[in-house]
Amino acid sequence: MQYYPIENAQNWQKEGIAEYQINGTSPTLAIINDEIKRAGKGFFNFEPAKNKKNPKLIISKLSDLNSATFQFNKEKIAALGEDGFSISKSQNSETLILANTDIGLLYGSFHYLQLIQKGSEVPTEGIFQSPKIKHRVLNHWDNLDRTVERGYSGFSIWNWHRLPRHIDQQYLDYARANASIGINGTVLTNVNANSLVLTTEYLEKVKALADAFRPYGIKVYLTARFSSPIELGRLKTADPLNEDVQNWWKEKTKEVYDYIPDFGGFVVKADSEGQPGPHNYGRTQADGANMLADAIAPFGGIVMWRAFVYSENTPDDRHKQAYNEFKPLDGEFRNNVIVQVKNGAIDFQPREPFHPMFGAMPQTPLMMEFQITQEYLGHDTHLAFLAPMYEEVLKEDTFVNGKGSEVAKIIDGSLDGHSLAAMAGVANIGTDRNWTGHHFHQANWYAYGKLAWNPYENSEKIADDWLRLTFNNDDTFITPIKEMMLKSREMVVNYMTPLGLHHIMAESHHYGPGPWVTGGSRADWTSTYYHQASETGVGFDRTNSGSNALGQYFENLQSVWGNINSIPEKHLLWFHHVPWDHKLQNGENLWNNLAMHYQKGVDEARANVTLWESMKGKIDQERFEHTLSFMKIQAEESVWWRDACLLYFGQFSKMPLPSGVEPPKHDLEYYTNYKPKNVPGI
Repeated sequence: MQYYPIENAQNWQKEGIAEYQINGTSPTLAIINDEIKRAGKGFFNFEPAKNKKNPKLIISKLSDLNSATFQFNKEKIAALGEDGFSISKSQNSETLILANTDIGLLYGSFHYLQLIQKGSEVPTEGIFQSPKIKHRVLNHWDNLDRTVERGYSGFSIWNWHRLPRHIDQQYLDYARANASIGINGTVLTNVNANSLVLTTEYLEKVKALADAFRPYGIKVYLTARFSSPIELGRLKTADPLNEDVQNWWKEKTKEVYDYIPDFGGFVVKADSEGQPGPHNYGRTQADGANMLADAIAPFGGIVMWRAFVYSENTPDDRHKQAYNEFKPLDGEFRNNVIVQVKNGAIDFQPREPFHPMFGAMPQTPLMMEFQITQEYLGHDTHLAFLAPMYEEVLKEDTFVNGKGSEVAKIIDGSLDGHSLAAMAGVANIGTDRNWTGHHFHQANWYAYGKLAWNPYENSEKIADDWLRLTFNNDDTFITPIKEMMLKSREMVVNYMTPLGLHHIMAESHHYGPGPWVTGGSRADWTSTYYHQASETGVGFDRTNSGSNALGQYFENLQSVWGNINSIPEKHLLWFHHVPWDHKLQNGENLWNNLAMHYQKGVDEARANVTLWESMKGKIDQERFEHTLSFMKIQAEESVWWRDACLLYFGQFSKMPLPSGVEPPKHDLEYYTNYKPKNVPGI
């Protein structure tokens, strides 16, 4: 939080932090003290004072507060758990921030300061909050050389060369930012893992970060390369059922905990995209996960085992492969293993139907993996507020236990009675001055944290809060810009992959259109494999007449999605190969609808430039100009996407563009020959 000045502040806002009392001492309570002083200077240009006799604000663990002096619901607060907090008014009008732990007080204090920034008072009934998901983590795809896979905001913030001797202020700012939105874990290293991070030299560096993050309630996690016993231990095998391999991992895990007693656990990408795994030895994913789970169990850690697994030989629709591999293993994983599943079955596309694994493994805790960094949504220059995408997936009904079996209930464990619950977000954070490249991409980091805390939160509220906490409380700015944010992801879908098209981006770097990408070593790394465009139509048939990936969902969805006339049109080409002249709900044929969606995306991107220009003077000049520059890039590149895709697909439809759709500026050869150079994040 930046705590910008509050103009025309009301008395309750100033008095709310003017004189305060914090019960107890600890590094975390010292952070709270600093936040209050920082907020006072930022909000009102004065420094709040400690006052034990007549404080206006009291911050205390439940165990440190004299219940004879204040009236409060002790049982209700106790039930909030380790991370929960309450904010209420006492009978003498003091504001009470209460929790069971120092970390709960930190979360409560941030929440209270955010209320002040937004001009929102504590409701009469008070605030009682606790997270619905226990492990709320960021996955950094950061490499030890400071490059970042799919990173578009500069280099990795972890300077391994300077660690452990130097703790950069940016690490503390990072921890503070995460704590302010309830994130409590960070995976420091890329899922395409490097065994080197498990050496003693690097564990000393990891310990320094863990020590810095601990007062903010953040645990560190590491990615474990499956072949580490060979690469570090000089064993001849990494077979998870081999006793020497099991013992090596037990000793290595003990060493990790000797350095970091509250180490969170391991994240593993195995048997995927060249990463080693249990398949190398004829073992199952459960065999591999359980070996690590047994090693880490004595220390209270967890294993987050990624389900992003698909065959290099492309024997079947990639949509089906993770489900086919993991579903038979339901119930075979140790109780400290949670299977980490991407929101969709392909790979973080601008829109995907929810992954069919959600609902298919009731005996196994499943965690959500969202991507915050925009690998397929224009990288750092395209505005795409992702809360609506996250919310769309979380609210999808799996029908596993009948109507009302939403994905969110699987993630938080409530549907199947699992106590182990987690969510991961692939971070978009780097060394750029504004952390995330695009100023508005900070909103995606923020939105992820809010939905990890409460997967039932509303996108509109998240957008409204972020704008008020980031810029100002001027409704003439907030109202139009909030609407722009909420529509932005759908805008990107329109000019990139409308009506269920997917995986039609450029090869390797994934920046820009590439519906013509074909050939190479793997069919499922090409665009033509997914869109199946021909003179008869376009789209991937996943019904029972095609790959039958639809058969992995429950019957209610099969009947609706399997019908070309009843499936939501946003998923149409994901599950159906559709003739170009097929009439959609608006009475227009598929080709005309496709073209109009592309044009709509372009029109919206252009309109955003005009809208933002009208906001000049309502925010500071630096952020205004920076955002305007990126919006102009987005509007220009939306045309690139529209023209390239319509020219390519137009070869097959052989239909003219409908009225209102602009003709392309160049021919198809121009676009197929355009190759952006040195795109970051590969």
